Amino acid sequence: MSDYDAVVIGAGLGGLSAGALLARQGRRVLVLEQSDRVGGCCSTFDKDGFHFDLGASIIEGAELIDLIFQKLGTTLRAEVDLVSIDPVYNVIMKDGTRFKYPLSVEETAKEIGKLAPGDVKGWHAYFKYFDGFLNDAISGGFFTSATNSLSDMAALRRNMPTLLSYGPLFLRSYQGIMRKYFKDRRILESQAYQAFYLGLPPELSPGHIAMLAALERRGMYYSKGGMIRIPEALRRCGEKFGMQVKLNTRVKKVRVDRRKATGVVLADGTEISSDLVVSDINAKTLYLEMIGQEHLPWLVRQGIKSYEYSIAVPMLYMGVDYQPPLESHHTLATRPMQELNDYWWKIYKKGVFPVEQFGIISWTSASDPALAPKGHHVIILTLAPGSYRLRGTDWDKEKTTLKERIIRYYSDRYIPGLVDHVKVSEFSTPLDFERRLLSPEGAIYALRQDITSITIFRPSSKSKSIKGLYLAGASTSAGGGVPTTILSGMIAAGLIEKYE
Repeated sequence: MSDYDAVVIGAGLGGLSAGALLARQGRRVLVLEQSDRVGGCCSTFDKDGFHFDLGASIIEGAELIDLIFQKLGTTLRAEVDLVSIDPVYNVIMKDGTRFKYPLSVEETAKEIGKLAPGDVKGWHAYFKYFDGFLNDAISGGFFTSATNSLSDMAALRRNMPTLLSYGPLFLRSYQGIMRKYFKDRRILESQAYQAFYLGLPPELSPGHIAMLAALERRGMYYSKGGMIRIPEALRRCGEKFGMQVKLNTRVKKVRVDRRKATGVVLADGTEISSDLVVSDINAKTLYLEMIGQEHLPWLVRQGIKSYEYSIAVPMLYMGVDYQPPLESHHTLATRPMQELNDYWWKIYKKGVFPVEQFGIISWTSASDPALAPKGHHVIILTLAPGSYRLRGTDWDKEKTTLKERIIRYYSDRYIPGLVDHVKVSEFSTPLDFERRLLSPEGAIYALRQDITSITIFRPSSKSKSIKGLYLAGASTSAGGGVPTTILSGMIAAGLIEKYE
């Protein structure tokens, strides 16, 4: 008899959701996490009385996340104290133009009308189309269905009869879709950075990511106490059904016997047997290192090697002793679409990291003052994508200098007075994320998410080469992001319930 029915590698959102649902099925489940906390990129850490979100900084797609909690006999709102975010974000453009996107569809139309009256009609057309897509997608299981094979895609087509009518979303780029609805360069710029929510510039990001602005209108939230409250809730729910979680426990190898996963070997040599193994780590690390190429067919080895890691994104965490001159939880520091495309090819891909930045300013203490000592605030900068390999130098050498220059740049351009009020700061580089999360090259979405690496082209939720092995997390369906990685666990647990 095995030690456990299922061992889950990694206590990220996908691993915890899979583990909790498997425990709900009545299985003996052990979740092993190499770090000292759950959540992976959706986590929170403390420093000198300030509480900083490691990566994820907001909740969208709450109705999708709620599907998991309903299966666990509860609701997201019952488990996590949610704060509604409105406006969705403010925008500061390259030319200094300031703009905001309210939560209300009509209020957003009014704001667009002030800046670009000719794009109001496009906004309404955009929202009608994508709201319809989301309604069909949610009811048809688009976000919760396995997409590991052509038969899976055919089943999805049956469950979502309108799927083919949305074909252009998967054939055109994000940039192409947005330019269909909006003509004013400032409105396009205000929507340009969102392509990087999938980890790619506007001209490379698949068109379906354009649904984000419609998804945001269904509600934007922050979890009081930090983003770690979501994985903590999944852990709590799973433990009610007997799921066990062990922190500070690193898995070194997956045991394989005649192409069947039979358990794991820990870094200290301890062996744990299990009938099933669920992986919530990078698929390349899983297959090439933990399983080993000797257990993989030649074609599988080549396929896994061909995947590119997703972008890495440096983060700057700051505790300040004043109320920053910001207007909302999120402020986007933007650049025109073409500049973001040029950044990808001429800067990011060439290993350069400039001081002149774009990205997300997260003022999380605006939504939850308890994240900072009284009279203080938390500001987190999600910076422009940063190449893992810097040209002519490395992150450790440049870290201190870059931090100081970026703080001054943001103080001069976006957050007046910032440079004089920073009391606590920490700069996490791609190399730091690799060390902290064991994420290769600091990849925040595990694997690249272009059109050649999604749905049936992504590593399968149910391994096709190793029996008893299932995948959750950003490496598999439905890709990176808070709601999608949570749903990946539901997909894996559903497949296990069906086949095991």
